[in-house]
Amino acid sequence: QVQLVESGGGLVQAGGSLRLSCAASGRAFSSYAMGWFRQTPGKEREFVAAISSRDGSTSYSDSVKNRFTISRDNAKNTVYLQLNTLKPEDTAVYYCAAGYYGSLSAFPSMYKTWGQGTQVTVSS
Repeated sequence: QVQLVESGGGLVQAGGSLRLSCAASGRAFSSYAMGWFRQTPGKEREFVAAISSRDGSTSYSDSVKNRFTISRDNAKNTVYLQLNTLKPEDTAVYYCAAGYYGSLSAFPSMYKTWGQGTQVTVSS
């Protein structure tokens, strides 16, 4: 059973940067696609980015493309999300998730394990 712990959230001014980390415990981290999602109160969880298990292919939502970068270090069982050029509308709780399979997906139902979330707040 994989367990995920996010870190790196915080308060930042618009235009600033943050780096989120998600540390995974358990076996076979390298076998899972990993994703980042975000959620604000009253809204559904929104796909942000995903990375496949082996070839490292990535996918991003249109709202974060060219600003955010997802990466993984299988030796450290960690996935990262670099957030650049942050905007107030990026304010949310960010969750990492481990997929059922190695192929990346934008659908929350394709992820079996979720972290507790880390708050990102962007001030204008």
